[in-house]
Amino acid sequence: MDQSKNLRQLLYNDELNFLMEAHNGISARIVSESQFDGIWASGLTISAAHGVRDNNELSWTQVLNQVEFMADSSDLPILLDGDTGFGNFNNMRRLVTKLEQRGVAGVCIEDKEFPKTNSFIQSEKQPLADPHEFAGKIAAGKDAQQSAEFCVVARIEAFIAGWGLEEALKRANLYADAGADAILVHSKKSRPEDVLSFAENWQRDLPLVIVPTTYYSTPVEFYRKAGISLVIWANHNLRASIRAMQEVTADIYNEKTPVKAEDDIVPVKEIFRLQQAEELLTAEERYLPEQNSGYRALFLAATRGEELETLTTDRPKTMIEVGGKPLLHKLQEQFKKFKITDQITVRGYKKQQIKASGMQFIDTEDYEGAGELVSLAAAREFLKGPMVISYGDIIFRQYILNNLLLEEGDIVLVVDAAFRETKPRDDYRDLVKASRSYSLNYTEEPVKLCRMDPTMPVEEADGEWIGLMKSSARGTREIVRILEELQKNSQEFRKLRFKQLINRLVEAGNDVSILYITGHWVDVDDLEDLSRAQDF
Repeated sequence: MDQSKNLRQLLYNDELNFLMEAHNGISARIVSESQFDGIWASGLTISAAHGVRDNNELSWTQVLNQVEFMADSSDLPILLDGDTGFGNFNNMRRLVTKLEQRGVAGVCIEDKEFPKTNSFIQSEKQPLADPHEFAGKIAAGKDAQQSAEFCVVARIEAFIAGWGLEEALKRANLYADAGADAILVHSKKSRPEDVLSFAENWQRDLPLVIVPTTYYSTPVEFYRKAGISLVIWANHNLRASIRAMQEVTADIYNEKTPVKAEDDIVPVKEIFRLQQAEELLTAEERYLPEQNSGYRALFLAATRGEELETLTTDRPKTMIEVGGKPLLHKLQEQFKKFKITDQITVRGYKKQQIKASGMQFIDTEDYEGAGELVSLAAAREFLKGPMVISYGDIIFRQYILNNLLLEEGDIVLVVDAAFRETKPRDDYRDLVKASRSYSLNYTEEPVKLCRMDPTMPVEEADGEWIGLMKSSARGTREIVRILEELQKNSQEFRKLRFKQLINRLVEAGNDVSILYITGHWVDVDDLEDLSRAQDF
């Protein structure tokens, strides 16, 4: 929609409307997600965000570049604080042309001399522009605009500079005659008598705009009764962000760690959301040829999950929803983010209910009471090249998969060193003994698996394997070799679990590496686990 038309409707309807300050693309998007009617692109805060003074130290092209990012980030009409128009009538004409090209709804200019000084800094000493010259600047801007809807707002600085009501009204009438679409009357007093007096004596149909920076405590009902059209909250987002940055910076310096600060700031994923990172991922899927990391993913999801009771009566647990999505779909999306698009799932119980777009499936009928190696053997023909193998009923933080893919080694297991802090279970746990326990000493030698033994005393274990591992091409060949050996020689093969495979790999002389984590995952086995997963 034409944003200039939207701004004009805000000015000329019978309601009291509000604009909120923004100073860059991300603050503009935040305002867009609110219930505000539009955005005030503040000259003060745009300057401050660049670390310079509100004295036209930013060039008009630098302001233009910033407001272009804001227009791209917002679906609200933007009124630019255009200072004095950045020069004479000719600069004003060019400014209006460029703002229209960028989808900015309007510009507000103030009747002071160029370069301007902020209205709250020694305001009585600030010279006002010649009113006739300023009126010509307004007329030039109106003549330059291509859309009849583009708005030029004339800002009266008479009260700021110490002049009275008579001078303010005289200037406002002159600017209205020159074609201004609205009058912004400004005051630095802590009470609104200047603007209310002006509104009472204003005899024109032109809308009035105010900026209650200093008289902010006045109930807005006073403005509504006075016939004010638009209220601008002109600098609050920047002021709030400055306070937040000062506090976080001090906290991190004093604590020598961001641990305390992390509780009070948004997660990094909120930045990604505001940047619309998800849209780019969707666009990549549409426009780029399919890319693959070189890894193939195998999800083992053949069992029912009886401890989830009636939830798995008509579907396997890998299709139980967590946060609105089935577990398997969450895994699928997580792996796709790392370009692992070649994905296979072994399914068994209620196999028809396991569906996922773009995924291959292997079906096994031998799942009831069987160990994991039966499912792994069912996928034998797909076990080649670099692999990531995962249980189909786990969820974990994104960094875990990222770190796993970066880890060196032919076979790497993800092991939770904080396993004692999780809910103790009577059922099976893949406890491991390693060459060393978890440590923050990153200069130590890589950790190697000694053995996997669910029956070992918990106090002897160094961690719990979470059901996630990767292998290089060589590692995959060794997994296949041991798998086939076990399948050939073991009469109880269908009962075997990963521990027999992993331990046999170690016994055969293979280095099985360990990537330690400290929590940040959930194995969804029962209703209590599901509750934890929903909160994860």
